[in-house]
Amino acid sequence: MFNRLFGKPKEQANASALATLDKLNETLDMLEKKEKVLEKKAAAELERAKEFSKAKNKRAAIQSLKRKKLYEQQIEQLGNFQLRIHDQMIMLEAAKATTETVDALRTGAAAMKAMQKATNIDDVDKTMDEINEQTENMKQIQDALSAPLGASADFDEE
Repeated sequence: MFNRLFGKPKEQANASALATLDKLNETLDMLEKKEKVLEKKAAAELERAKEFSKAKNKRAAIQSLKRKKLYEQQIEQLGNFQLRIHDQMIMLEAAKATTETVDALRTGAAAMKAMQKATNIDDVDKTMDEINEQTENMKQIQDALSAPLGASADFDEE
């Protein structure tokens, strides 16, 4: 019930996505194997049709060509299935990347929020006032140290 309300935990979602990708890969492999078998059957039917044609058995040759055409239709259908599976895999990988990106952004936002809670504007203003005050004090000290003393002070005035 909680999963329906709040979504699945991240680990479960990632495991589910990986399991789904594995299943899609397995299905893709199975379809590719079926396609190879059907290609061999279509090639065999073509050879049989050639043999029947040489033997002047036109009817059997036509039947072999019809079976070859059926195999080719099945091969085309398997190709379409493979395209759909590839599309699904790409979409799933993109969704996984999107989810990971959003999670990373959420983590960054939470860290930024925690940092902002640790620092408030009054503290920043107070710190900046202290820095300005210390800078002003340092300028006064430097001015006092750079003022001419004794005989050189008299020399500058004349």
